[in-house]
Amino acid sequence: MDIDFSLLLVSLTAIAGFFALLDLVIYRPKRKRAVASYRAECVGSENESVVAALSKEPVWIEYPKSFFPVLLIVLILRSFLIEPFKIPSGSMLPTLRDGDYILVNKFDYGLRLPVLGYEFLSIGEPRRGDVMVFKYPENPRINYIKRVIGLPGDKLSYYDKRLFINGEEVSQTLLAQLPPHRPQFNVLQEALGQSIHTIQTSLRHSLKPGEWEVPEGHFFVMGDNRDNSRDSRTWGFVPDRYIVGRAFAIWMYMPDWVPSFKRNGFIN
Repeated sequence: MDIDFSLLLVSLTAIAGFFALLDLVIYRPKRKRAVASYRAECVGSENESVVAALSKEPVWIEYPKSFFPVLLIVLILRSFLIEPFKIPSGSMLPTLRDGDYILVNKFDYGLRLPVLGYEFLSIGEPRRGDVMVFKYPENPRINYIKRVIGLPGDKLSYYDKRLFINGEEVSQTLLAQLPPHRPQFNVLQEALGQSIHTIQTSLRHSLKPGEWEVPEGHFFVMGDNRDNSRDSRTWGFVPDRYIVGRAFAIWMYMPDWVPSFKRNGFIN
């Protein structure tokens, strides 16, 4: 079952905040009045254990109230600064592997309200060549990661594993054919905007070619594993409101149960 963690975190923070506010406005003043009343009745003979009992927060207030600042800090960090993600597939090979844990910059493309995705502070826009995390348009509860290929207004075409943007072919240089003894795919260096990165294409099959024009407020994305990626070529464009952030670093690789830090570094 798909879980919207942003919605879950916002809900938990709101519930904990409600109990904290309830205590601040109603129950803490009641406890203070009870202590003051007891001390007025027992001047000079107060029992501190009774005072402690009257001052004690009930469990149903204590727990959500203690969790509230932690949840609030996590919500702010996750919503507006940096959020971790795990790569679930090989659609971004060779750049990212299944099992990579990455960090996503949440403010490069503007500050957005959690869950709603509404941008309330514009800072920047996705650039051609960025590795971007976004909500999958066919099921917004799922996060996808692909490379930004087309910007609003661009005309794109993809034929025979060659990419054209506004009539110009994107530069690709063959680096290797792997595995060496029985090649199954090409590894190429691609120059896309300011980004120079590696992609791979299959020697056995190819996705259906096509042409697209990116509408305003949308982006065209593709996986670096060009012949093994469900992306804008099959399901369409990414609306601006579905943008989550820019993936900028790998901080851990854990394909099984043993973590490795050999792949740590920035993402091209």
